[in-house]
Amino acid sequence: MNDRLSPNAALDDLLSRWHHWASSRPISRGYAPKSLVCGDYKTSRQYDDANGALDSDLESATMRVVEFQVSELADPYRSCIHALARSLCCGYAVWTSPRVPVEQRKEVEAKARVLIVARLVGAGVM
Repeated sequence: MNDRLSPNAALDDLLSRWHHWASSRPISRGYAPKSLVCGDYKTSRQYDDANGALDSDLESATMRVVEFQVSELADPYRSCIHALARSLCCGYAVWTSPRVPVEQRKEVEAKARVLIVARLVGAGVM
């Protein structure tokens, strides 16, 4: 992560990447699109570093930490972070949560940002 980003910009980047990561995973495996014999085979990362395997593993580990920290928030802050991450990922501020009262949306979002930043700093992600 770029150390020159403000905390809000760093959080926006992290939440956008987290939403994209979380929404691209299948909910259930279903039928495997790979061979049953060697479909789950993973090469050693030492031989696949040129293709970004280490970066991909680091990004997945980071996103798992973000997912856990967001899931530990209480509502309405968790719902607000989910809606914020979705808006940041698509690039338009159109997503809201019905669990966040309209008249308190700005205050809840500001408090949710403070809470998640504190949790992510404590977890070593930010």
